[in-house]
Amino acid sequence: MSSKPTAVTDGQPGALITLARCCAALAATPAKLLRPRRPDSAFLANLTSASVPQARNTVRLTALLQARMSAPTTIVAEGARSLGTVPMTMGAFLIEHPKARFLVDPALCAGVHQRVLPDMPLPARLLVAPDKPVLGLADALAARDLTGADIDFTLATHLHWDHVSGLLELPESVELRVPAKEYDWAMSGDIAPYGVVRAPLADRAVGHVELDGPPVLTFGSSHDLFGDGAVILVDLAGHTPGSLGVLLAVDDGTRVLLAGDAVWNALQIRLIREKAPLPGQLFDADRDLTFETIQRLHALPEGIEVIASHDFAAVAARA
Repeated sequence: MSSKPTAVTDGQPGALITLARCCAALAATPAKLLRPRRPDSAFLANLTSASVPQARNTVRLTALLQARMSAPTTIVAEGARSLGTVPMTMGAFLIEHPKARFLVDPALCAGVHQRVLPDMPLPARLLVAPDKPVLGLADALAARDLTGADIDFTLATHLHWDHVSGLLELPESVELRVPAKEYDWAMSGDIAPYGVVRAPLADRAVGHVELDGPPVLTFGSSHDLFGDGAVILVDLAGHTPGSLGVLLAVDDGTRVLLAGDAVWNALQIRLIREKAPLPGQLFDADRDLTFETIQRLHALPEGIEVIASHDFAAVAARA
């Protein structure tokens, strides 16, 4: 199934809505820094871990670091006892399977500050802009002797701007794969949801992948992308309605879960903490479901390497 969206640029109404949401999130933040949300003991107790299909193939995984930034630890992991900051990154993941070479989250294009961020309303664009310089996706691929023509398709963990802007540097024939409910959420209505910029999706063929398979690990549904256990999509809904995790059987013998923005840093998984209201109330479409997903990540069995897309240390280890 494929379709081609039209570009829609946020206007003044989007800016006013975002400003109101920013003010509400800011007002709610101080109290939550002192008294963070607590885990749901009953929910955790009822979680079970389903088996993972045996992998008959493996993949090669390479992280493409494209930009850096940082954020206060206390807003990344609500109530964390730290006055420091955590380093963050933005980038894509190159996956090489025997049947296809593809990208998970074709993150950033060159000149993203001029080409994409102006389509986000103020003050949102100021909160999320990465530090300069930014390595465009085409240059990140060229550093590995690849071009956009070498990519068979892309797969988005979700459709926020910093996970799909690199599409602007890929041929239009390179399909973007994403759940239908994620695509519909991002593209419906006159004003894009917070965090979504529609321009990179314009004139892009879109194939819908659905989680039609059984529970895997602590996640309620799945989809085996190649039918061989090497790349399994799992449900990480919350941050956005159709957020995906990508569970990989890597050729070094490890199991890696690319978790998108279900969390921003592994500290959230260890402490079972959501983001502070600012930025969580802006970025997370469903705060309750996001927190359930964090608890599912916390309850994973040993041996699963979780890589959140913005966790610099975790991503850099695979660069």
